[in-house]
Amino acid sequence: ETEVEQLQRLLAGMEKDHRDLLARMESGQAELERLRKAEGERAAQQERSSQLEKEVAGLREKIHHLDDMLKSQQRKVRQMIEQLQNSKSVIQAKDAAIQELKERVSYLEAENLEMHDRIEHLIEKQVSRGGSSTRARSKSEYVSR
Repeated sequence: ETEVEQLQRLLAGMEKDHRDLLARMESGQAELERLRKAEGERAAQQERSSQLEKEVAGLREKIHHLDDMLKSQQRKVRQMIEQLQNSKSVIQAKDAAIQELKERVSYLEAENLEMHDRIEHLIEKQVSRGGSSTRARSKSEYVSR
């Protein structure tokens, strides 16, 4: 009977150990699952982080390219503005020269009219004197010379 009792106690202890080991095993499996899930999340986060780093690098490259294009366009605009200002200066100089020539033409036309008037006056004087050696010339003859 003592042997049977010892065996029963041993059996009860073994059953208790079995239950304890099962509980520990389940606890360990739950912890392992939690760690695997956390590791999976970390891997997903690392993958997402890597993807975002690639996107950032691509965007930086695009920004650099756009900056270069912008600087190039700004240079072109400055050159166009400079050309426009130079053209305006040339146009102003030519306008001034044209205005000066117009004034000279007006002056010469006035001088020409005055000369015509003087010639007419001289012709009239000669005709009224009746000079035989001088012949009267028409206004068109003087103008053509």
